[in-house]
Amino acid sequence: MKTIKLTMAQALVKYLMAQKTIVDGQKVPLIPGVYGIFGHGNVSCLSEALVEVREKFPTWRGQNEQSMALAGVAYAKAVRRKQVMAVTTSIGPGATNVITAAGVAHANRLPLLIICGDTFVNRRPDPVLQQVEHFHSPSTSVNDSFKPVSRYWDRIYSPEQIISTLPQAIATMLDPADCGPAFIGIPQDIQAIAFDYPESFFAEVVHEVPRPRADANQLERAIEAIKNAERPLIISGGGVLYSEAADELRNLAERRRIPVCETIAGRSSLTHYDPVNIGPLGILGSTSANEMAAKADVVIAIGTRLQDFTTGSWTVFSHDCQIVSINAARFDAVKHKAISVVGDALVIIQELDQELSDWRAAESWFQKGQQEYKQWNELLESRTAKDGKELPRYAQVIGAINRNCAPSDRVISAAGGLPGELTKNWKTKNPGTFDCEFGFSCMGYEIAGGWGAAKLTKDKPGVDTIVFVGDGSYMMMNSDIYSSVLDGNKMIVIVCDNGGYGIINRLQNHTGGASYNNLLKDCNVEQVFSVDFIQNAKSMGALGEKVKSIDELEEAFLRAKAADRTYVIQIDTDPFDWTPGDAWWDVAVPEVSNREEVRQARSDHDEQSARQRIGV
Repeated sequence: MKTIKLTMAQALVKYLMAQKTIVDGQKVPLIPGVYGIFGHGNVSCLSEALVEVREKFPTWRGQNEQSMALAGVAYAKAVRRKQVMAVTTSIGPGATNVITAAGVAHANRLPLLIICGDTFVNRRPDPVLQQVEHFHSPSTSVNDSFKPVSRYWDRIYSPEQIISTLPQAIATMLDPADCGPAFIGIPQDIQAIAFDYPESFFAEVVHEVPRPRADANQLERAIEAIKNAERPLIISGGGVLYSEAADELRNLAERRRIPVCETIAGRSSLTHYDPVNIGPLGILGSTSANEMAAKADVVIAIGTRLQDFTTGSWTVFSHDCQIVSINAARFDAVKHKAISVVGDALVIIQELDQELSDWRAAESWFQKGQQEYKQWNELLESRTAKDGKELPRYAQVIGAINRNCAPSDRVISAAGGLPGELTKNWKTKNPGTFDCEFGFSCMGYEIAGGWGAAKLTKDKPGVDTIVFVGDGSYMMMNSDIYSSVLDGNKMIVIVCDNGGYGIINRLQNHTGGASYNNLLKDCNVEQVFSVDFIQNAKSMGALGEKVKSIDELEEAFLRAKAADRTYVIQIDTDPFDWTPGDAWWDVAVPEVSNREEVRQARSDHDEQSARQRIGV
């Protein structure tokens, strides 16, 4: 057996470089590179391994470990989980900064390879800098905190251990059922140890994401339920996009005359004006989709985990509605006593279409969906239209950008009031161009995610990554504006300043609470003043301008499209004007309060919660 003597760090890098995948018929690196900030725990050994291959396996330095990892998450989403980004950090605070991003990847079923330094296995210099000591468990480090937010977790105690660990980590991240973040802890002393690795360990491997087929009995039960349906409805989740099954879904729905609604993760599986589309479903959804869901007798949920924002905390469906759940993950498919069909969305849709033979749903049901959607679109037109008000609403800002964007521009958002307004008001022009991170609803994802996704639009003239971000999220994490200027991954950032956490203030009021600590004017501050986001962005090398009206916004956006670098546009927005269409959301309301508003909210909560499907 031929061997090659390498340090553990060198072997890790060499192995990752040998992993390939197929994208658009071309063989490309499975892991295009590493987001990294070097520090105590990865600067001496891992950085030495990375600098030797910097031309073929680049390391991109970010400004914050969390934002680097979020950039990797957004990239994985944009490439439909076909490629994986790696992120490396130091031993202590650098590692814990990534935990939030790992939660994002875990909740959204997205691959991310996390490689963090760790304390010495030999314990000679114990305790080391950045070590958190556990008196009862000396081997515990901060890296153990990744266990709840990792699909795969391991710590390397011996250099040959990576021979078994790395293939398992790669397999986890590429498995459609188990997909999520993989964590590898690399103690500082173990990185430096050399070992005679088998040369075969570094042989090139071309990975393809598997497409598991459904069990025949599961498929038969699903087909029987669909054929017996009088009012079927399809829910298109993120799994439809990751399986690249959007065309097959649309063809199935059109032939079988089944209306289709989308989850937040599934948004842009259809274009806005597709005849089968009846809008987004749930708490951030449309009146059209929610109305149809309430009347459906069979719901075919494809590639969705049916979280509460999709189901209106399980109030959007009737108690008699039968759910057929098609999902690569068994855990998701069996939820809520669904008829579960476990497997790949694309191949199952194809099999369903074939086995349904000449069955079609009633044309009157399909036309009802179109009529409901027509009324919804009339509402959207009124919401996004210019009206000359001094303070624009979110919907008008979104409408202005939507009217002027290129069909292939990618839009990104994550937290605050923008996810709801974007999900409702954004009119998808091309499939697969919408990214609203709402599995974890992570403030700070927006700009970091834009930086990561912009890698894919960098060399496409006229195509941009558009980031919608509120003032709250901007203040939380904005430093990757600087990162995007440094590496030329241009994005257009629309900052909607509504003076604080407007959507949480809305929720606070909706549950009967008094406005407090959300909008800046309601906080314990001595003086309220507006942040100059443009001056901040320009200090990081970006271009930008502040606008006051929708007309000015449209003009500024066209200048941003023509710009050669990241461009930030700031506009003040109304914190109280929201687009309707919401389903009910189960948020706890105090049973006892001195406030009449809270007592009334509790009464309303009890009434609505009686509608929830429990154990059905």
